[in-house]
Amino acid sequence: MRIDAHQHFWHYDPVDHAWMSEAMGVLRQDYLPRDLAPQLRAAGIDGTVAVQARQRLDETAFLLDLADSAPWIKGVVGWVDLRDPDLGETLEALTGHPKLVGVRHVVHDEPDDDFLLRSDVRRGIGWLRAYGLTYDLLLFPRHLSRAVRLAEEYPDQPFVLDHIAKPLIRDGVIEPWASDLRRLAACANVTCKLSGMVTEARWDAWRPEQLWPYLDVALEAFGPDRLMIGSDWPVCTLAADYARTMEVVVTYVERLGREAAEAMLGGTAARVYVLQGALNAGTGRPSREESPRSCGHSDPEP
Repeated sequence: MRIDAHQHFWHYDPVDHAWMSEAMGVLRQDYLPRDLAPQLRAAGIDGTVAVQARQRLDETAFLLDLADSAPWIKGVVGWVDLRDPDLGETLEALTGHPKLVGVRHVVHDEPDDDFLLRSDVRRGIGWLRAYGLTYDLLLFPRHLSRAVRLAEEYPDQPFVLDHIAKPLIRDGVIEPWASDLRRLAACANVTCKLSGMVTEARWDAWRPEQLWPYLDVALEAFGPDRLMIGSDWPVCTLAADYARTMEVVVTYVERLGREAAEAMLGGTAARVYVLQGALNAGTGRPSREESPRSCGHSDPEP
């Protein structure tokens, strides 16, 4: 299967989606499965992972309801308050749904750059593995060093880095992003999404070759077995339509050979998120105990 490992849905609300500035006017409308389905078919994409866009518990329920109505939504990365002292009870209730595969927090919007290292957040991270959930890292480059410390502290917790940590593509800046990304990639419990890049370039003037140096760094750091492709639709439409957004990365990936392409275009996402209906064998939520993950060691077993 070809899996788009990162896309969003929403009923637009000016309060809930206050991050959508006037310059993002194209996003200020509803985006639902009926809008994405024909674009997936045209691009040859078999399934997706829907990711939270609001920091509310009912966002998770909203996405899971959509996943029930659209079988091609293979997994949901929702939101929970990791700081909630009753987090265990919340996870117990939510993980009864087989399509909940992970959670995320919009860390890069937190005023505290050390948000990930707060004791209550780290306590919340400690709950996730018990429920078979990944944690998506939504960061700016300056947060990468904190992510390394978190991944080292929880070597058995699967983490997924969104949007290659949003490097400054529009300005052509590579360092210190590249060095910090390699440090995070040394933690074998971290995988990375090749997503969100077109909107880090100049929306109206980007070219595919501007993305290649960043793709090269991510590939060298993580290897194909720890990379997955994502559109970041509909946010990507600020800079390109769905087809062009996916094409620029798919073209890069397909030049790497069949085995690497199969991993990056679907296999990694299916394995890391344990996507129902996208794995070759098994049903339900397999245990992750057979895949030891630790910093500074070899890639986790598939």
